[in-house]
Amino acid sequence: MTWWNICRNAKQSTKYSQLLSIFSTEDYIVQYVPKRRSHFISTEDAFGRQDSQQEKPKPSVYRTRHRGMEVIQDPFTNRGAAFSWDERERLGIRGLVPPKVQSFDVQAERVLSRVDALHDPLNKYDFLVSLLDRNETLFYRVLTDHFQKIAPIIYTPTVGLASQKSQVIFRRPRGMYFSKYDRGCMNTMVYNWPQDQVDVIVVTDGSRILGLGDLGANGIQIPIGKLALYVAGGGIDPRRVLPVVLDVGTNNEALRKDPWYLGIAEPRITGDEYFRFVDEFMEAVYSRWPQVMVQFEDFANPVAYPLLEMYRDKYLCFNDDIQSTGSIALASILASLRVRGLATKDIVKERIVCMGAGSAGLGVCETIIQCMETEGLRSHQAYRQFWLLDDKGLLGRGRVGLTPTQARFVRDDLQDGSSLEEVVRIVKPTILLGLSGAGGVFTETAIREMAKHVEKPVIFPLSNPVDHAECTASQAIEWTDGRAIFASGSPFDDVEYQGKIYPINQCNNVYNFPGMGLAVTACRISHITDDMFQAAARRISSLSGEDKERLFLPLSDLRKVSLQVATAVAEVAYEEGLATAEPPRKMTLHQYLLSHMWQPQYAPLVPL
Repeated sequence: MTWWNICRNAKQSTKYSQLLSIFSTEDYIVQYVPKRRSHFISTEDAFGRQDSQQEKPKPSVYRTRHRGMEVIQDPFTNRGAAFSWDERERLGIRGLVPPKVQSFDVQAERVLSRVDALHDPLNKYDFLVSLLDRNETLFYRVLTDHFQKIAPIIYTPTVGLASQKSQVIFRRPRGMYFSKYDRGCMNTMVYNWPQDQVDVIVVTDGSRILGLGDLGANGIQIPIGKLALYVAGGGIDPRRVLPVVLDVGTNNEALRKDPWYLGIAEPRITGDEYFRFVDEFMEAVYSRWPQVMVQFEDFANPVAYPLLEMYRDKYLCFNDDIQSTGSIALASILASLRVRGLATKDIVKERIVCMGAGSAGLGVCETIIQCMETEGLRSHQAYRQFWLLDDKGLLGRGRVGLTPTQARFVRDDLQDGSSLEEVVRIVKPTILLGLSGAGGVFTETAIREMAKHVEKPVIFPLSNPVDHAECTASQAIEWTDGRAIFASGSPFDDVEYQGKIYPINQCNNVYNFPGMGLAVTACRISHITDDMFQAAARRISSLSGEDKERLFLPLSDLRKVSLQVATAVAEVAYEEGLATAEPPRKMTLHQYLLSHMWQPQYAPLVPL
């Protein structure tokens, strides 16, 4: 399409003055979408049904300051051999790329063939991250279209290995690093980031990476991977995300001695000094991007809850390990009630044993308690439905040294330190949760004892990565004689047992946080509340596919799930008066959110 045709078509679909204001902007790359409501897909279309009266969204136009090799070297504008002849001419890249114009589909096929040809998971990860560094649109096209296949490579479980080897595979920096030597400079540092609008920041201090412990600055791989899921699952614009690591040192002796380690090779700062450091970071971020959503990721338990309590009412933020994990675990339990033929209100009867009393375990149990209270239990009654264990055993009579949140779960009727087997024998739980980060702690004895007393035992080993799962899918199915309702934090294949295939569910936060990000970004939500996570959990649990034995829709339907979650969250935000942007007249909330989902497609490139 020629430049004149682009202008002529744009003039037909919008006011000329609006076009001039768009084209005169000083943004680095500007996205132009004609404001025609017929371009938005209906609710039915989002779930694969036809609506002949609606059109699909048309590609936008990207304008760039780059010319020549700069176009090819920028991952936002590069498209390899897929540049059209018009683009090659007007951007000054004719002769700088191969002469054949390759289609987007062929490029995606080539990427998949390369991934399949590699056998080592870290090599697959390295190849995909290098693609992200070269061509972001192609990377997200492959990830979005083949999510179930690619997500385990760029996030759990492979991202754990990538974090451990980060100093080895380092190629180029991505995101921002705030170190303890940057104190007093953060308010100016944030302006080093080239994007004037950032919608989502994922930040970690590297103190508790998955179940791998303190990985210091290597933890940057976690925000990078998490934000890729925001883009692919929730349609967040990839130009408006920022991965961050807070490098306050590391207590990992091996890393401190590694000459290749790229972080501060000193012990972690702690106490008031640590909290002042984080406070400066938060103030700096919100001074430049007042509407950004900050997600805390993989902070160790001693600081995770305090940071959340410090900032949840002051800034637009949440803790993924506490709140998202709680939300998806609640969704899993509500879905398991459906599979067992029970109603949501029956959650008040569940007896829940949780292996893990850290930030994730506490966050999950607190979220379930909120649901129980909504369904009629008083707070003290809800807490009596839980039995929590840590590495010392049951939180029981006489336990000291607990945080205030942990103390609420202490069982005065049972001996402190009781083993999992003892607790299961006495309690006869209906649900067994694993959030310990310790692989294999769900023993055969404990699960077989549980299965004696429950027709369909609910077993959720939620720790990541795979080798830190409390038990495997095959173990849970075998030890319960095929009666378990199973969901795990890491992916497991479906299990064949005694000639029958048992579907395995993945209880993954990715069902939750991309939709949360979409709602916050599109509706300009000012604060994130517990009610929003409750609404997300209930909506996720209500979405079932053709296989009624599965708790969730498959991850291949993640965009559909995210759109539903965003709708549920936005509805709560409007009810609570926390959303500042509203859908245009005659557009449903669902359509409005869908219109804000970035699509991985090549739009025509024109020079600024």
